[in-house]
Amino acid sequence: MAGDAHRTWILTGSPENHAATAERDFRVIGLKERNRNRALEIAPGDRIVLYLTRVMAFAATIRVTGELYEDRARVWPGKPGNPDAYPWRFATEPELVLPDDEWVRAETLVDELEHIGKWPRAHWKLAFQGQIRVVSERDADILLTRLRAADAARA
Repeated sequence: MAGDAHRTWILTGSPENHAATAERDFRVIGLKERNRNRALEIAPGDRIVLYLTRVMAFAATIRVTGELYEDRARVWPGKPGNPDAYPWRFATEPELVLPDDEWVRAETLVDELEHIGKWPRAHWKLAFQGQIRVVSERDADILLTRLRAADAARA
């Protein structure tokens, strides 16, 4: 991306990993071992939208506040029988965190997000396979608008 434009990423994680991130006040996020090259692309100021598996919903947005660092101390539970230290980490700060009952269901965005449109409509869930992906500014705007609306509706 040109200049100092910040990017928006979608990070896919389990509800359990989300809870572990919440326990740390959304002040740190980690990427899997195999995602080091992607981690190298993330910069302070970038936004990360948290997408949760199984419930298939967007739960929060966080901002990257620090440079990439490596830390293998266990923070996130990961998959049973297949632990991953999520060693590629960033300091973050919460931007918008929704309570569990206000999470934005991804299915409601199937016809809006360009990212999802890359897959056949019946298989939209494939758009969130893998841990991390960058999205277009258009998709970022749509996600933020929907998350902010969900947040405002509860106020």
